[in-house]
Amino acid sequence: MPLSRTEREALIAQYAAGPARLKAALAKVPKDAREWRPAPREWSAHEVVCHCADSETNGYARIRYLLAETDPVIQGYDQEEWARRFDYHGQPLEPALAVVEAVRANTVALLRRLPEAAWVREGRHTESGRYTAEDWLAIYADHLEGHARQIETNVELWQAAQRR
Repeated sequence: MPLSRTEREALIAQYAAGPARLKAALAKVPKDAREWRPAPREWSAHEVVCHCADSETNGYARIRYLLAETDPVIQGYDQEEWARRFDYHGQPLEPALAVVEAVRANTVALLRRLPEAAWVREGRHTESGRYTAEDWLAIYADHLEGHARQIETNVELWQAAQRR
């Protein structure tokens, strides 16, 4: 069922607020905790931010393919492999945050100008099948919020580990 204009506007507002939410969560991470992982196969706050930069650049392209191409195929990727192969701990945080902010700002401007018909455009995602512009919005509106909560949880777990 399609989203109403009000529902889409709320998701666009959440999408636009994402970078500030991510930065606020990161600002609460003690320097000593930035590369701490809560478990061997879980990400540190640093890795989360680097993942967000990669994910946002993928999202930037995905919505544009959906809107501009005929029958687009949206390529999935192995985010765990990207984190490992690109050595996220070896990547600087500030440029990753700048990417997130720039990509979101540019895409927010695009989303706010879309005509009604654009929201029903669809393609096929290699991992999940049918994929519409509204599907994209629902996923990416919550993406940075979810990772901000992950960073906050990491800080709580790190603090608990320090008390032991």
